[in-house]
Amino acid sequence: MISESRCPVENGELLVRRGGEGPALLLIAGGTGSGDSYRALAKPLYADYTVITYDRRGHFGSTDATTGPVPVSLQADDARAVLDHIGLGPAMVFGTSAGALIGLDLVARFPSSVTTLVAHEPPAVHLMPDAGAWLEAAAEQVRLARSGELMTAVTRFADAIAGAALPDLPNMRLPHEADWIRLFDRELTEFFDYLPDLRALRKASTEIVPVAGEGSRGRYHYQPAKILALELGLPFTEMPGAHLAPQRNPGKFAAALKDLLSPEL
Repeated sequence: MISESRCPVENGELLVRRGGEGPALLLIAGGTGSGDSYRALAKPLYADYTVITYDRRGHFGSTDATTGPVPVSLQADDARAVLDHIGLGPAMVFGTSAGALIGLDLVARFPSSVTTLVAHEPPAVHLMPDAGAWLEAAAEQVRLARSGELMTAVTRFADAIAGAALPDLPNMRLPHEADWIRLFDRELTEFFDYLPDLRALRKASTEIVPVAGEGSRGRYHYQPAKILALELGLPFTEMPGAHLAPQRNPGKFAAALKDLLSPEL
């Protein structure tokens, strides 16, 4: 049975969902911030974990009274608030894409809140030698979205992600348009500008597991996980599928995630 609750945060309120039994596992969404993007992934995890998801502030069922850019630190504050709201003590955390960046900031600043973090393909492009090109690409996507060419911005965004290219269909209607607008207008630059605090992560007691999908090799969202592992002196692990594997290959991905979180299960 899935229960829903509202978690108060600074200048907003988050829609939180909880299901399953066992140790707490928080799933932090990337993309347009929907906790429901993990619905299929959560199902095979319910038998072993209390799975917690939430809509990021300002997206879907969550609210946000702030204006202007939404920094990663505020998103990490929200994640910590969700953990406090659930009240199960330190939790395991999985985040993909922007959700992995939020997880990294959560661990860097609140390490006692997280026992294990699996960071799946964090787009920490500042760790890469060709960061400038990816920052320029993101800035162009933001410019396009703000000038009324949202579909072009979304298409370019998707084309850069392994396995996420949109079909070439005339007059295709973009679902969840308001959430895409928010992503480009208020969040994307903050995510791409974010550099994980390597010093804090090295000192954290949290077990950090940088991972990337085997189908993402050669893409900008694969390399930062490898570099992060190297910088932190940690093993790098390949997962099944590509960037959207948590959504598109949930059964196989959940099995691999369980092996990382609880190898004894």
